[in-house]
Parts: sequence; C-alpha cells; structure tokens
Amino acid sequence: MIIAVDEEIPFWKEAFAPFGEVRPFTGRSLKQHDVRDAEVLIVRSITPVDASLLDGTSVRFVGGASAGFDNIDRKYLRDRGIRFHYAAGCNADSVSEYIITALHIIASRRNWTLKDKSIAVIGVGNIGSRVAKKAGALGMRVHLCDPPLRDLTGDSRYKSLDDVLQADILTFHVPLTSGGAYPTWHMLDREFLERLTPEQVIINSSRGPVFDNRELKAALETRKVSGAVLDVWEGEPVIDYSLLELVDIGTPHIAGTALDGKIRATDMIRDELGRFCGIRPPGFAESKYPPATHIGPSQGTTGQDAVASVLLQLCDLSGEDAALRALQSMSAEGAAAGFDKLRTNHPLRLEFRHFVVDLAEIQRDLAGAFAALGFEIGNGRG
Repeated sequence: MIIAVDEEIPFWKEAFAPFGEVRPFTGRSLKQHDVRDAEVLIVRSITPVDASLLDGTSVRFVGGASAGFDNIDRKYLRDRGIRFHYAAGCNADSVSEYIITALHIIASRRNWTLKDKSIAVIGVGNIGSRVAKKAGALGMRVHLCDPPLRDLTGDSRYKSLDDVLQADILTFHVPLTSGGAYPTWHMLDREFLERLTPEQVIINSSRGPVFDNRELKAALETRKVSGAVLDVWEGEPVIDYSLLELVDIGTPHIAGTALDGKIRATDMIRDELGRFCGIRPPGFAESKYPPATHIGPSQGTTGQDAVASVLLQLCDLSGEDAALRALQSMSAEGAAAGFDKLRTNHPLRLEFRHFVVDLAEIQRDLAGAFAALGFEIGNGRG
C-alpha cells in the first residue's frame, strides 16, 4: 500500500511505515499525478482535497492531521466512499495556552487586571471550552457563546452573540462554514464591528475568513475597537501587512503549533488508519516527549505579573510577531514564502503540562491558578 504523507507532519516515516510504502510530498504543491497510485493520503490544513486532486486516483483513505477540515470536500469523499478522519481537538490545549499568553501581553500593555475583565468565548468546542476554563481560573468573567451547542443541548449557558457582545474581550473558536443556520464565514463583518466599542479587544485563532479582514482594518484605523490579536488571516500565505501594522499581536498561524498537538494529530490519524487497515501498530507518541522541566516566576513577582513571567518564558508571542512583521518589506511572493516558512519551521513549543512550576512563599497563592492552566506544581522555592 502506498501512503502519501505531507513531509511536514512530524515523525511521518516512523508513524506510517508499518502500513506500507510511505511517500512524502510538499503540502502546497501536491498535484493529482503525485497521488494517482496512492491508497492513503495524509495532509495538513494547507492542502485542498477535492475532485481536482483525487479524481482518477486510487485513494481510499484521507487523513487530515489538523484540528479543522475546511480544506476537505467531505461530500466528495462521502460520495466516492473514501474514508475520512481528522484530528479533532489535537491542538486544543496548545491554542488555549496561546490565548492565555496573549491575554497577559494585552493586559500588560493596557495596564489591565484580568480578573476585573470579562471574556466572551465564541465557539465552545474542544478549544473554546479549554479557553473558558483557563480564563475562569484567572478570575475572569467568562461568557459562553455557542448557539449550535445551545440548540443541540438546550443548555442555557450557551448564549447568543447578542448576549455576549459587551464583553471586554471576544475570542473566536469556531469552524469555518458558509451554510447552515449559523455560518461563520465573515462572521465578524462591518455590522458586527459597528456594535462593538472602542474599549474592546477581539482575537481570532480559528480560521482567517471568520473575520472580514478589510472591515477589521477599517475598524482598527478608526478606533472602533481597541485592538486585535490575529493568528489566522484571510488569503494565507498572502496576507494584508497593512492590517498587521494595526493589530496588537500578529502571528503566522502558529497558535496550535506545539509538539504535543503535532504528535497527537499524527497519532490520531495513525490509529484511525490502523482501524481502517485492520492493523494495530505499537504506540509511539509518549516516547517523543522530553522529561518534565522545572520553571518558576521571576523573583519577587506576585499575582498576574508572576503568572505572565512564566507564560512568556514558554510562548514567545512577541518574537513571533516581530518575525512576521519583518516580512512586510519583501515582495508579495517573498512574503508569502516567508509566511509559510515561519509557520512550517516554527519551533515546536511544549504544552504547559510538561512544566513543573516552583513557587516562592509569596507566590504560593497562585498554585491553584497554575494547576488550572495545566502546570504541575513543585515543592516550592526558598
């Protein structure tokens, strides 16, 4: 069996070699002739999978090694009887940790106390539910917005957009959809933005077209909103650098780029392929992680500052932002290639669960908050 695998998927050879001949490819340049004789195709989110790619091929199984599937024509796969599986929730902790770190950067720049602020989590799935839990652990007032989940469960905790629009921060964790009762394509448009206030901050780490980037730029230029954090952009890898100049934090679609999420995605697709083939290869994921590392807040810091000092050691969003802004002096083609390079070659950070936080006596009151964020708690420092 021939297995075509995106070469940027971690440990692709080790993970999929037990199933047959593994043939790597470059995600953005994959063509039909590259997969004509493959029975298995495993992609990342950058590769469109539809009739133009798969017609006339031998592909019977498609794996999406990412948390979304807007690049996949699922109806086409169903109609062709092609098995599809994606890695739902694989990077949920990674993205939620990005959001919590971004909140601390925003708070520092605006002199905010996060426990005095409210946050609307729009989309309360794998990622949004974790963001909500972590924000609540920081003492923030958390509003949950998920009309589809409310319709499904009848749970009144899940509010409509109208009910949460006054939150200080709105963070979006929705799939990209263009149909149905609650489409999310350009969910944040001119009408939405006109209902916000100059004190609010908006965050998008879901999919670029959930925000109308042109209207967002106009709103930031006229100060209709206070600021924005964008990890995803319309038109990636060709993005609007004049919009980047206006946001508080801009990163090249790396919120979910932790080693854990990548390994988890590979492992989830590997397990499903095993079920498809009737093979159960030995596990490999946990052996890829390093031993736990001890870390501590900066000496003498307390409260929110102590938490921030730990987060910023592990998730260098300012450095990611600077690297992306450095591309704007390049040609459009060069900047697009640079965006992909930043995303592809991004250092794979570790999730918080791999770190033991050692707290000084004056910081011991933060043990509960750090634990809720996902850290282990050590025996303390002097």
